[in-house]
Amino acid sequence: MYNNFLQQTIFDNSVVNIVWFFVILLSGIILKRFVSHQLSGLIYRFIKRYTEGVDVNAFRELLRKPVGVFIVLISFYLACKQLHYPAQWELPTEEKFGIRFIIWKIFLLSVFFSFTWIVLRLVDFFALVLSYRAKKTESKVDDQLIPFIKESIKFIVMSLSFFLMLGAIFHVNVASLIAGLGIGGLAFALAAKDTLENLLGSFAIFLDKPFTLGDVVKVGNVQGRVEKIGFRSTLIRTFEKTLISMPNKKMIDAELENVSMRRMIRALFPVYMKMDTAPEKIERFMEEGMQLIKSHNDIKDDPSSYIRFDKITDTGIEIQVLFFVETIDADYYQQVRQEILFGLLKIANKNQIRLDVKSGDVVIQRI
Repeated sequence: MYNNFLQQTIFDNSVVNIVWFFVILLSGIILKRFVSHQLSGLIYRFIKRYTEGVDVNAFRELLRKPVGVFIVLISFYLACKQLHYPAQWELPTEEKFGIRFIIWKIFLLSVFFSFTWIVLRLVDFFALVLSYRAKKTESKVDDQLIPFIKESIKFIVMSLSFFLMLGAIFHVNVASLIAGLGIGGLAFALAAKDTLENLLGSFAIFLDKPFTLGDVVKVGNVQGRVEKIGFRSTLIRTFEKTLISMPNKKMIDAELENVSMRRMIRALFPVYMKMDTAPEKIERFMEEGMQLIKSHNDIKDDPSSYIRFDKITDTGIEIQVLFFVETIDADYYQQVRQEILFGLLKIANKNQIRLDVKSGDVVIQRI
């Protein structure tokens, strides 16, 4: 009775065939993580000598999804091999166009894409290794070069994968196709004009080096730190923590200011005193204020720095303060400026000087 049950057929497939289908498919789904873990570990052993600074867990995490998809696809294919199409459907073979042909091509495409995905993740991994080594060097050129090379290699891999897919799966004459692309090259160039201009812009940025990764730049109304230089655009993180994608064409055509090339930040602000402040107190305030500025380790000893009696207004006396902070870090500049303001306030209190308050009294410029 048990044997009779196993030999029963459903759409020309015995119960044994159907059971094997689900066993193989479920095994692939359940074991994909384990197999992916072991397979990536095995691959890592062969390349371990080139992976200084990056452990096996980072490598496994990169390969986990693409290898898992690849295993599930192979499991699905092996499971489907246990089944038969019902004879009454009279389906053509996989060599002739029909449902079998379409399913077979979709399967091959999926395997091809998953394998390409694995190769791209390997490129990401080696770029990660090179980035780790680049951090040990003082030059920023390699930090900028590695992402550029990574994107270039990934573009080449995807292009080769596309042409190999056409030749291997769809039996397209790739040589004739490439020759034919020359005819439509002009039309393609016109359609992709902006993309090509941004691509050329990325080469110009790399060759001219108007900025590198980590530099603070200002383009138009956008100012922030460069996080990535890609083929099409440059990513800039503003001081408000917003990530802006700026087309490379604009980065080279627009007026660009590399703030990181500045050596210091200039602070210029007024201090207002009451009209009845004695001249002796004003002179003492300016002398002690200059001593405070000159004694600060992070303020440049520059002859153009000053605390000066600027003018008398309708409401009081205006003293101008100017000094230069030796930093390009806006946050650190604010800290130094705050220390000077507290110091000036203490000097005013010590000399019994009453300060006046007006809005918009601080001007910050970087030079």
